[in-house]
Amino acid sequence: MIKRETYMSRIRPFINTDLIKVMTGIRRCGKSVMLELIKQELLSYGIHASQFISINFEDMKYASLQNAEALYNEIMNRVKDIDGKVYLFFDEIQEVADWEKCINSFRVSLDCDIYITGSNAKLLSGELATYLAGRYVEFVIYPFSFAEFLELYRPIAQDTTIGKCFGQYLLFGGMPYLSNIRYESEPSKQYLTDLFNSVQLKDIVKRNHIRDVDLLERIISYVISNVGTTFSASSLAKFLKNENRTTAPETILNYIKYCCDAYLFYQVKREDIQGKQLLATNEKYYIADHGIREAVFGGNTKDIQLILENMVYMELLRRGYSVTVGKTGEKEIDFVCDKRGEKLYIQVAYLLPSEDTVNREFGVYDSIRDNYPKYVVSLDEFDMSRNGIKHRNIRDFLLQPEWN
Repeated sequence: MIKRETYMSRIRPFINTDLIKVMTGIRRCGKSVMLELIKQELLSYGIHASQFISINFEDMKYASLQNAEALYNEIMNRVKDIDGKVYLFFDEIQEVADWEKCINSFRVSLDCDIYITGSNAKLLSGELATYLAGRYVEFVIYPFSFAEFLELYRPIAQDTTIGKCFGQYLLFGGMPYLSNIRYESEPSKQYLTDLFNSVQLKDIVKRNHIRDVDLLERIISYVISNVGTTFSASSLAKFLKNENRTTAPETILNYIKYCCDAYLFYQVKREDIQGKQLLATNEKYYIADHGIREAVFGGNTKDIQLILENMVYMELLRRGYSVTVGKTGEKEIDFVCDKRGEKLYIQVAYLLPSEDTVNREFGVYDSIRDNYPKYVVSLDEFDMSRNGIKHRNIRDFLLQPEWN
C-alpha cells in the first residue's frame, strides 16, 4: 500500500474537523485505500481503533443497512459502546437511499469525524445534498500517476529501464489493484475488462435506468476510440446514423454525461484565448485510465499521440489544475491550465522528427504574449527548448515535482 501523499497532504488539514470528508472517483481507483491511510494517520495521533466504525456498502452483509433509517439506528446503537470521539468510515455511500439525511444527523448529534466515498459525481449534486451544503470537502481520487506506478512496478521488474517502465504504463495504466497480480499481462487485461463492465453496468446503466444498452456501448466505444479528439454530438449522431442508429444529439450528450458522472470520462471545453470565453461546441473527452482503453479496445501503441495527451491531462487533474483546450486564431493549444490564478500552457506531441514539426508544435504559442510557463512535451530524448518555450521528455515531465 503506497502512501499517496498527494491526497493525504490535502486531506490532513481537515482531519478531526466537523466537515464531512468526501472522496469520489472511478470505481477501484483507490478510495477504500485512502480510508485505510486516514485510519493509519489517526492511529499515529493516538486515536484508538475501537473508536472506528467502518462499513463498505458493496459488502452483502451490510445490505440491510442500505436505507437512511436502518443505517442511523445501527450507528446510534454501536456508538453507545465507544468512549470519546467516533470516527465513521462509509465506503460507496451512494448505495444507501437518502444517505445525506443520516450523515447530516450524525454530524449534528454525535461527537464524530466522518469520511465517505462514492463512485458518482452526482453524489453531492442532488436535491438531498442541500442537507450537506457548506458542510463537506470533496477530494477526487484518480488512478495511479506514472510516479506512483513506478513505485510499485520497479520492485517487480528491478532491472528495467525507466523507458521500458513507461512502455508498460502506456499499456497497463494506473489502476492500483494490478500491482497485486504483478502486472501480468492476461490477468491484468481480464481485471480491467471486468472493471470496465462493472462501471458500465452498475455506475452507468443501472444508476441511470438506461434501456438502450447497445446505443450506450456504441457511444462509449466511439468516445474511447477518439480520446483527445474534438467532436460534437451532431458529428457522433451522423456517425451512428451511418451504422443505422438514428439518435438525437441530446440523447448522446445525456449518455456521455452519465459516463462523466461515473468518472469514466472527463470533458474538456475549448476556450478562445483572445476572446477569453468558452466555446460552446466540439469538446474533447479523456478516459480516467488509459489501461482500461488498452484492455477493452486495444490500440494504445498505435494511438500513442492520443494516449500521451490522456496521460498529461490526468496528471494535470491530479495536481489540481482546471484545464481547457486553447484556441488562438486557427491554432489550438492542447492544454491551458489554471491553478489559483497561476497559468500554464502545454502542447503534447509524439515525436518532433523534423524542423517543420518543431515549428508547428512550438508555433502554437506565437500569439501568446504573457509570461506564464509554456511547454512542448514529447518522447524525444533531446532538449529542443527555444524562445523561452520549454521542451521536456514526457517521462521527465510527468515525474517533475513542480512545473514552473
